[in-house]
Amino acid sequence: MSLTSLPSSTFEFLKVLQSNNNREWFNANKPRYQTELAHVCSLADNIIAQVSKFDVLEPTTGKKSLFRIYRDTRFSKDKTPYKHHFSGRMKRATAYRRGGYYFHFEPGGQSVIAGGFWGPNSADIKRIRAEIAADPDTFRSLITAPDFVKTFGSLQGDQVKTAPKGYKKDHPAIDLLRYKQYLLVRHLSDEEVFADDLVDKVANIYQQMVPFFDYMSAVLTTDENGVPLEGLI
Repeated sequence: MSLTSLPSSTFEFLKVLQSNNNREWFNANKPRYQTELAHVCSLADNIIAQVSKFDVLEPTTGKKSLFRIYRDTRFSKDKTPYKHHFSGRMKRATAYRRGGYYFHFEPGGQSVIAGGFWGPNSADIKRIRAEIAADPDTFRSLITAPDFVKTFGSLQGDQVKTAPKGYKKDHPAIDLLRYKQYLLVRHLSDEEVFADDLVDKVANIYQQMVPFFDYMSAVLTTDENGVPLEGLI
Protein backbone atom coordinates (compact mmCIF):
# COMPACT_ATOMS: atom_id res chain seq x y z
CA MET A 1 0.00 0.00 0.00
CA SER A 2 1.34 3.39 -1.03
CA LEU A 3 -1.01 6.30 -0.47
CA THR A 4 -0.83 9.81 -1.91
CA SER A 5 -3.90 10.96 0.05
CA LEU A 6 -6.03 9.77 2.95
CA PRO A 7 -9.11 7.71 2.20
CA SER A 8 -12.40 9.03 3.51
CA SER A 9 -12.60 5.95 5.77
CA THR A 10 -9.87 7.46 7.98
CA PHE A 11 -12.01 10.47 8.84
CA GLU A 12 -15.11 8.30 9.16
CA PHE A 13 -13.27 6.27 11.81
CA LEU A 14 -12.15 9.42 13.65
CA LYS A 15 -15.67 10.86 13.65
CA VAL A 16 -17.09 7.68 15.16
CA LEU A 17 -14.24 7.54 17.67
CA GLN A 18 -15.03 11.09 18.77
CA SER A 19 -18.59 10.00 19.57
CA ASN A 20 -17.46 6.76 21.24
CA ASN A 21 -14.32 7.84 23.05
CA ASN A 22 -14.04 4.95 25.50
CA ARG A 23 -11.87 1.90 25.86
CA GLU A 24 -14.67 -0.60 25.33
CA TRP A 25 -15.56 0.77 21.90
CA PHE A 26 -11.92 1.24 20.90
CA ASN A 27 -10.93 -2.30 21.87
CA ALA A 28 -13.91 -3.71 19.96
CA ASN A 29 -12.87 -1.69 16.90
CA LYS A 30 -9.12 -2.22 17.18
CA PRO A 31 -8.83 -3.86 13.73
CA ARG A 32 -10.51 -0.83 12.16
CA TYR A 33 -8.08 1.47 13.98
CA GLN A 34 -5.10 -0.58 12.79
CA THR A 35 -6.32 -0.33 9.19
CA GLU A 36 -6.57 3.46 9.38
CA LEU A 37 -3.25 3.70 11.20
CA ALA A 38 -1.66 1.79 8.32
CA HIS A 39 -3.16 4.32 5.89
CA VAL A 40 -1.61 7.23 7.80
CA CYS A 41 1.75 5.44 8.06
CA SER A 42 1.77 4.88 4.30
CA LEU A 43 0.92 8.50 3.66
CA ALA A 44 3.63 9.67 6.07
CA ASP A 45 6.16 7.39 4.36
CA ASN A 46 5.44 9.08 1.04
CA ILE A 47 5.58 12.56 2.57
CA ILE A 48 8.98 11.77 4.09
CA ALA A 49 10.22 10.42 0.75
CA GLN A 50 9.22 13.66 -0.99
CA VAL A 51 10.63 15.95 1.69
CA SER A 52 13.88 13.97 1.72
CA LYS A 53 14.52 15.26 -1.78
CA PHE A 54 15.22 18.73 -0.36
CA ASP A 55 15.92 18.18 3.36
CA VAL A 56 17.40 15.59 5.74
CA LEU A 57 14.93 14.19 8.26
CA GLU A 58 14.67 12.19 11.46
CA PRO A 59 12.89 9.79 11.74
CA THR A 60 12.97 8.31 8.27
CA THR A 61 9.78 6.20 8.47
CA GLY A 62 6.16 7.20 8.72
CA LYS A 63 5.51 4.78 11.59
CA LYS A 64 8.22 6.35 13.75
CA SER A 65 7.00 9.86 12.95
CA LEU A 66 3.49 9.29 14.33
CA PHE A 67 2.32 10.29 17.78
CA ARG A 68 0.34 7.76 19.77
CA ILE A 69 -3.43 8.04 19.59
CA TYR A 70 -3.65 7.51 23.34
CA ARG A 71 -4.08 10.71 25.36
CA ASP A 72 -2.09 11.48 28.50
CA THR A 73 -4.93 12.27 30.89
CA ARG A 74 -2.92 12.47 34.12
CA PHE A 75 -3.03 16.26 34.38
CA SER A 76 -6.11 16.97 32.26
CA LYS A 77 -9.73 17.52 33.25
CA ASP A 78 -10.66 15.81 29.98
CA LYS A 79 -10.34 12.12 30.75
CA THR A 80 -11.33 10.79 27.33
CA PRO A 81 -8.62 8.24 26.51
CA TYR A 82 -8.12 8.80 22.77
CA LYS A 83 -7.29 11.63 20.42
CA HIS A 84 -9.68 12.07 17.51
CA HIS A 85 -6.93 12.93 15.05
CA PHE A 86 -3.75 11.42 13.64
CA SER A 87 -0.60 13.49 13.92
CA GLY A 88 3.15 13.25 13.70
CA ARG A 89 6.40 15.14 13.36
CA MET A 90 9.80 14.98 11.71
CA LYS A 91 12.78 17.05 12.75
CA ARG A 92 15.60 18.23 10.54
CA ALA A 93 18.60 15.98 11.06
CA THR A 94 21.87 16.99 12.80
CA ALA A 95 22.50 19.90 15.13
CA TYR A 96 23.21 22.19 12.17
CA ARG A 97 19.65 21.92 10.84
CA ARG A 98 17.09 23.45 13.15
CA GLY A 99 13.32 23.26 12.90
CA GLY A 100 10.68 20.58 12.70
CA TYR A 101 7.76 19.56 10.49
CA TYR A 102 4.34 18.65 11.88
CA PHE A 103 1.17 17.16 10.38
CA HIS A 104 -2.28 16.80 11.92
CA PHE A 105 -5.21 15.14 10.16
CA GLU A 106 -8.65 15.69 11.70
CA PRO A 107 -12.18 15.82 10.23
CA GLY A 108 -14.15 19.02 9.85
CA GLY A 109 -11.49 21.16 8.23
CA GLN A 110 -9.23 20.86 11.28
CA SER A 111 -6.23 19.40 9.45
CA VAL A 112 -2.99 21.35 9.78
CA ILE A 113 0.42 21.24 8.15
CA ALA A 114 2.84 23.17 10.31
CA GLY A 115 6.42 23.64 11.35
CA GLY A 116 8.77 25.81 13.29
CA PHE A 117 9.83 26.20 16.89
CA TRP A 118 7.06 25.34 19.37
CA GLY A 119 9.03 25.54 22.62
CA PRO A 120 12.44 27.14 22.06
CA ASN A 121 14.57 27.34 25.19
CA SER A 122 15.53 30.66 26.73
CA ALA A 123 19.02 30.62 25.21
CA ASP A 124 17.63 30.11 21.70
CA ILE A 125 15.02 32.86 22.14
CA LYS A 126 17.69 35.22 23.41
CA ARG A 127 19.93 34.48 20.42
CA ILE A 128 17.07 34.86 17.90
CA ARG A 129 15.98 38.18 19.40
CA ALA A 130 19.54 39.49 19.38
CA GLU A 131 19.83 38.69 15.67
CA ILE A 132 16.48 40.23 14.81
CA ALA A 133 17.28 43.36 16.82
CA ALA A 134 20.58 43.76 15.01
CA ASP A 135 19.17 43.08 11.54
CA PRO A 136 15.36 43.05 11.44
CA ASP A 137 15.18 43.56 7.68
CA THR A 138 16.51 40.10 6.83
CA PHE A 139 13.99 38.34 9.06
CA ARG A 140 11.15 40.59 7.98
CA SER A 141 11.93 39.92 4.31
CA LEU A 142 11.55 36.18 4.94
CA ILE A 143 8.10 36.40 6.51
CA THR A 144 6.76 38.95 4.03
CA ALA A 145 8.04 37.18 0.90
CA PRO A 146 5.19 36.53 -1.57
CA ASP A 147 5.52 32.72 -1.43
CA PHE A 148 5.60 32.79 2.36
CA VAL A 149 2.49 34.96 2.61
CA LYS A 150 0.68 32.89 -0.01
CA THR A 151 1.41 29.66 1.86
CA PHE A 152 1.20 30.70 5.53
CA GLY A 153 -0.31 34.16 5.68
CA SER A 154 1.83 35.36 8.56
CA LEU A 155 4.14 34.12 11.27
CA GLN A 156 2.22 32.53 14.17
CA GLY A 157 3.06 31.90 17.82
CA ASP A 158 2.61 33.20 21.34
CA GLN A 159 4.04 36.62 22.13
CA VAL A 160 4.87 38.62 25.23
CA LYS A 161 2.35 41.38 25.88
CA THR A 162 4.63 44.40 25.78
CA ALA A 163 8.38 43.99 25.26
CA PRO A 164 10.81 41.21 26.16
CA LYS A 165 13.37 41.86 28.86
CA GLY A 166 16.20 44.04 27.62
CA TYR A 167 14.23 45.72 24.81
CA LYS A 168 12.30 48.98 24.77
CA LYS A 169 8.64 49.10 23.82
CA ASP A 170 9.42 51.50 20.98
CA HIS A 171 12.14 49.34 19.42
CA PRO A 172 11.65 49.50 15.61
CA ALA A 173 11.41 45.70 15.45
CA ILE A 174 9.29 45.23 18.57
CA ASP A 175 6.58 43.45 16.56
CA LEU A 176 9.12 40.74 15.75
CA LEU A 177 10.88 40.70 19.12
CA ARG A 178 7.67 39.89 21.02
CA TYR A 179 7.50 36.35 19.66
CA LYS A 180 8.32 33.49 22.00
CA GLN A 181 7.21 30.84 19.50
CA TYR A 182 7.91 30.82 15.77
CA LEU A 183 5.27 28.79 13.93
CA LEU A 184 4.36 28.37 10.27
CA VAL A 185 0.82 27.04 9.86
CA ARG A 186 -1.29 26.01 6.87
CA HIS A 187 -4.82 24.67 7.32
CA LEU A 188 -6.26 22.05 4.96
CA SER A 189 -9.86 21.32 4.13
CA ASP A 190 -11.15 17.75 4.16
CA GLU A 191 -11.34 17.91 0.38
CA GLU A 192 -7.62 18.73 0.20
CA VAL A 193 -6.81 15.82 2.51
CA PHE A 194 -8.71 13.41 0.24
CA ALA A 195 -7.29 14.83 -3.02
CA ASP A 196 -4.80 12.77 -4.99
CA ASP A 197 -2.13 15.47 -4.76
CA LEU A 198 -2.02 15.60 -0.94
CA VAL A 199 1.56 14.30 -0.66
CA ASP A 200 2.81 16.82 -3.23
CA LYS A 201 0.88 19.61 -1.52
CA VAL A 202 2.27 18.80 1.93
CA ALA A 203 5.81 18.49 0.55
CA ASN A 204 5.45 21.86 -1.16
CA ILE A 205 4.22 23.47 2.06
CA TYR A 206 7.21 22.05 3.91
CA GLN A 207 9.57 23.23 1.17
CA GLN A 208 8.28 26.78 1.65
CA MET A 209 9.50 26.53 5.26
CA VAL A 210 13.11 25.80 4.32
CA PRO A 211 14.34 29.41 3.88
CA PHE A 212 12.91 30.25 7.31
CA PHE A 213 14.52 27.16 8.83
CA ASP A 214 17.85 27.88 7.17
CA TYR A 215 17.83 31.40 8.60
CA MET A 216 17.09 30.07 12.08
CA SER A 217 19.71 27.35 11.71
CA ALA A 218 22.39 29.88 10.78
CA VAL A 219 21.43 32.02 13.78
CA LEU A 220 21.20 29.20 16.32
CA THR A 221 24.46 27.52 15.33
CA THR A 222 26.57 30.68 15.61
CA ASP A 223 27.25 33.30 18.24
CA GLU A 224 26.41 37.00 17.82
CA ASN A 225 29.65 37.48 15.88
CA GLY A 226 28.73 34.75 13.41
CA VAL A 227 31.28 32.29 14.81
CA PRO A 228 30.14 28.63 14.76
CA LEU A 229 29.32 27.27 18.19
CA GLU A 230 31.58 24.63 19.67
CA GLY A 231 30.28 21.16 20.37
CA LEU A 232 27.88 20.85 17.43
CA ILE A 233 27.98 17.57 15.51
